This record gives sequence, structure tokens and C-alpha cells, in this order.
Amino acid sequence: MKLFSVVLLFLSGLFTTNGHAEDAPNVVMLLADDLGWQDVGCYGGPVKTPAIDGLAAGGTRFTQFYSGCAVCSPSRAVMLTGRHHIRAGVYSWINDASQNSHLLEREVTLAEVLKKEGYATAHIGKWHLGLPTEERDKPTPSQHGFDYWFATWNNASPSHHNPDNFIRNGKAVGKLEGYSCQLVADEAMNWLDARKDKEAPFFLNIWFHEPHAPIAAPPEIVSEYGNKPKDKAAVYSGTIDNTDKAIARLLKKLKEVADPENTLIIYASDNGSYRDDRTGGLRGRKGMNWEGGIRVPGVFNWPNKVFPGIVSDEPAGLVDILPTVCGLLGLEKPEGVHLDGSDLSTILTQRDERFVRHQPLFWHLQKSRPVVAMRDGNYSLVADPAYDLSTSNMFEESWIPAIKKGGYTNFQLFDLKKDPNQETNIASENPGILTKMKKQLLEINASIMADGEDWHLK
Repeated sequence: MKLFSVVLLFLSGLFTTNGHAEDAPNVVMLLADDLGWQDVGCYGGPVKTPAIDGLAAGGTRFTQFYSGCAVCSPSRAVMLTGRHHIRAGVYSWINDASQNSHLLEREVTLAEVLKKEGYATAHIGKWHLGLPTEERDKPTPSQHGFDYWFATWNNASPSHHNPDNFIRNGKAVGKLEGYSCQLVADEAMNWLDARKDKEAPFFLNIWFHEPHAPIAAPPEIVSEYGNKPKDKAAVYSGTIDNTDKAIARLLKKLKEVADPENTLIIYASDNGSYRDDRTGGLRGRKGMNWEGGIRVPGVFNWPNKVFPGIVSDEPAGLVDILPTVCGLLGLEKPEGVHLDGSDLSTILTQRDERFVRHQPLFWHLQKSRPVVAMRDGNYSLVADPAYDLSTSNMFEESWIPAIKKGGYTNFQLFDLKKDPNQETNIASENPGILTKMKKQLLEINASIMADGEDWHLK
């Protein structure tokens, strides 16, 4: 019986030697910053993105994919943990100089899940989940499962061009020449070459800064989208085009160091665009819990594992990435924690089992109006807060008691299949659906707030 069990483990690909899984697939996460739902080519956008389009054509593209939040930091916490960002300690975007907030060290990240299985792990690019300052001792990516990191606190400074605020494994790098996306790609490729154990599988977590402001792109690329040097729309498109070129270089390198059939690649954005003309007509934009603020591209590519050429209209999002990677790779999900995301592997592998989401998708952002949103099937429910906060745009930890106490009003219901732009509130015509979804929303909200960290008491 013992020998039989060992044989089964070997055949299933879980048998390990030298401390890592034999033939375990590599995992690469590509995350854009403030990229709109309709920016890239394969989503009908105006920017030429052949590399991203190729990943979509060779894999599964979700038409209704969602960020973890309508702003940066919390969405990234959701992606790494598969849990709502308030559970993970992140209420809004983080300003390290004035806030205690950071991704809680007790949270189990995707990097930690994979590192436990023998993966080499690296984070390259924007971080924005908290870094140490002189006044505040916060964990770095090293404490969240990454062997190696090359990151910025928040945005590339002073812009994407010649950034001077990168940190490599805790040490400031100084001014660099070039554009952020290309520098990030260079660092990722250098890390791939410098890895000590070339036989170990790797998790490469790449978070680009583009197209978040302040923006910059090579003039020769910008000129393809507008004739005026200071045309912000053209520069915005140029940053996306330049990122696609960086991704193309990275994909070429990945093929050199690993079999493409042994590499899972995921592409998405942290939240919607700040430009109203890049949301595909969806209502709202970045910072708002309308569809335009939270709907983003979502692509999964893994040759011979994830079906090619599939376009799925199943609602999904960054919250699903950790459980989905675990499902695709046959790994145990983190024990003793509530995952808000669901495993999408049945959709990606086109298995016969019907995908069932165990909990509706849910968003909360205290300065957004609406402050909460929930997606269940075709329906979207949103509501405003029944409490007031100060007018400050930056999150204040003194707000936490009011946020956790909650209270919502002005519930609105939309059928996104018939009304994707959320123009017609159908709450009064559907009291049964409204009552059911309102109950679900309040239950999820209560569960999340019970886990919320009291940073104001630190």
C-alpha cells in the first residue's frame, strides 16, 4: 500500500526531489496599473498589443473580469491572498509616511503557498502593500514569501522615464535610465538567468507601473497615437504599447529558460482606468465601485492545460487567482483561512463539472460612491454609506470604527446582462432579488469587517 501511494504521487506530478516538485509548472503574474477594461487590442481597445493579444488567443480571456478593489493597494492584497483586502489589513491605498496599514504578515500569500512547494519566488515592479519607513517598521516582500524583490513603494518617480525610487532587496538602487516597464522586464530576465537552482520551478510576480500617472513613454511610440507631444491620451496609449513590447521581450526570455507548456501566465490590471474614454462605456472609473472602476482585462495562458481561444463571460476576478492556481497545480489551499475567491480551473480546463461560485464577488471602498458593490450572477447590487467621513481623499485610519460599524442606504440593483452600463435601477421591480442580495451583501460585509485590523489603535 505504501509503495502504491508513492507511485500515485509520482504519476500525479507531486513527487518531489531536491526539495522541489518534479516538473512543477512555473507561474508568471503580469499586472498592469490603472489599465482600463477596454485599453488593449484583444478587448477592442485602441492600443496595439500583439503580445497580450497572443496570450489571450492561446488561452482563456474573461470578458467580465474584476479587480479586487477600485484602487491600487487593496486590489493587490486581494490578488496575493484570495481574500477581501479588509481581512488582509488593507482598507485603501497605502501611504507609508502617514499610515500604519500594510498587508498583514499573518496572511498567507500565493508566493508563500508556492515557496512551500519548492518554488523560487521573485517580485518585480510596483509593490504598494507597505514598506518600512524610519517611523514605522513594516514587512517587506521578503516577509510575504518572496526570495528576491525589486520594487517601488508606490508609483515610479518622477515618472515612468528614468525612475529613481526602486529598491532591490531592501537597498535603494538610485536613478535608472530607461522606462519603467522595460526596466522591470530587464530585472525579471536578469533574475531568471541568475537563479541558483535552475531546476526549481519559479513564481515571477511582475507588477508594471504603466499606465498609472505620472506617465511617460518613448516619443516614437507616442507619435503612433497622436501628433501632439503633450497629448495625454497619446502618452497614455504609448505607455501601454511600451509595456506590451516589454512583455514580448519577457515572453521570448521565458521560452528560452522554460518549456512554454510548463508555464502558466496570468495577465490582468489592479483596477479600472482613470480615463473615462477607456472603460468601454461602462459607468464610473478608477476609485468608484461602478463597473468602470472595477472591471479589468483577465487572461490565463498555459499551453495544453488552459484551453486556447476560449472567451468566457463568467464573472471572475483577482480574488480567484490564488484558489485557481492551487486548483490548476493540484496544491492545497491555505488552511484555517476563509478564501473569498473561487477556483476557476473547471472553466480554464473545460472540464465537465459546472463552475459554482461559493460566495458573490464583493467590493468595498470607503470613499467611493457607491461604497459597496456585489455581483451575483447577472445582477449587481450597490449601496451608499449611512455614515459620513471627512473630505480627505487619503485614507485616514481614524475612520476604521465608522467603517467597521457600517450601515448602508440607497440600494440599487442592476441586471448587467441587459444593462452593462448600469443605467437603469431595477430594485423596485424586483423586491425578491433585492431582499435576497441585500441579505447576502450584509452577511459578507459583517464577516469581512469582523476580520478588519484596528490600525487606529496601533
